[in-house]
Amino acid sequence: MTKEEVFDKAWKLGLKGDFSLVDEIYHPKYRAIQKNINVEVDLDADKIVISTVSDFMTFGPFRVIFSNNEFSCLERHMRSMLTGEPNYNTVITTLIYKDGKIISQESVAEKDQLDPSEGQDWNWEDYE
Repeated sequence: MTKEEVFDKAWKLGLKGDFSLVDEIYHPKYRAIQKNINVEVDLDADKIVISTVSDFMTFGPFRVIFSNNEFSCLERHMRSMLTGEPNYNTVITTLIYKDGKIISQESVAEKDQLDPSEGQDWNWEDYE
């Protein structure tokens, strides 16, 4: 499994309350900036966010835009049901590695997208 596949699997398990793989792949000194509120967060804060939205969020497929030993860039699709109606986001996530573990990441979302599964060979039920 590639490190990007492990990242995807880790957070999908996290949505189900299992953060064991997340804990394995993140560096103990991990920090990131939460852009929408301009606050530095650690892994525990990221886990709290995922735990809070887990009943309403589905991570769909992802693709690797670029990857080497120190850096990965992914495009991911997400569906949110926070409002009761589906809302789709396309998210670009960058991961920076140190000693083989994620030391920092940044995500930028393009919100309120059309359903990315339309006309594709996958559907959201495949990812629930």
